[in-house]
Amino acid sequence: MHDTWNPWHGCIKKSEGCQNCYMYFLDKVRHQNGQNIYKVKNNFDYPLQKDKTGQYKVKSGEQLRVCMTSDFFLEEADKWRPEAWKIIKQRPDVVFFLLTKRPERVAQCLPPDWNGGWENVFFNVTCENQARADERIPILFALPFKHKGIMVAPFIGKVSIAPYLKEGIIEQVICGGENYDGSRPLDYSWVLDLYHECVAADVTFCFIETGTYFIKDGKTYHLPDKRLQSEMAFKSGLQYQGKAINFNLHPAQNDLFGMGDVYVKKFRTVCQKCGSRLICNGCSDCGLCEKM
Repeated sequence: MHDTWNPWHGCIKKSEGCQNCYMYFLDKVRHQNGQNIYKVKNNFDYPLQKDKTGQYKVKSGEQLRVCMTSDFFLEEADKWRPEAWKIIKQRPDVVFFLLTKRPERVAQCLPPDWNGGWENVFFNVTCENQARADERIPILFALPFKHKGIMVAPFIGKVSIAPYLKEGIIEQVICGGENYDGSRPLDYSWVLDLYHECVAADVTFCFIETGTYFIKDGKTYHLPDKRLQSEMAFKSGLQYQGKAINFNLHPAQNDLFGMGDVYVKKFRTVCQKCGSRLICNGCSDCGLCEKM
């Protein structure tokens, strides 16, 4: 919950990266159907929820990953999206990380007052293999967003984006392997090549996890534990802080106290070896990691 906002749940599989979808797997474990798409009523207004003192639960400067159990631009969610846009607009002090496999739908799904884009929206497309990178990145470039990035996950085939990086539009690249049912292997050489492309372009690169099956020097490693996957990704050293991404944030609407409590990231000891730390919103201090 700390860094994730899921205003709706459920999705329709779109491309090769969806084959072994983690949301479908987890829903199946809970005896649910991942194709059942519904509005999450108790979480829909999460960015606007306040604590007992009247302060926003989501602090100024935080980043929220949106629709991690769906797709923000899913056709079935068209009836809820306008309300979600209104919430995003009310929190110009918070960064909203949007990720989609449907960039071709985005232009028709933007709010009427979008103009050239909002500073607090970080728009990303999924590029799980070269075909999807070549399909989606040109659309990404053509869309009116202030901040743009790429998620190469699940990383199921070699991807080269050097020509795209030279345009100076992509601000961040995240990659990671696949988990759960039928996990396809991730080859270390793919990650290494992509890392070098990002370093050459001074673009932030984060290798968040190896996935369940990881190939290095011709040997396949079975890593069923996600914490171990993250630690191995960190141990690889394939993390790079590129040019700073400057989000021009503003005080929340109707906030008489300016930017309010500006968020300061906190990390536990276990976070020191996490592959996601470079891009992480910080520890919620829930203590669950200590129980794993």
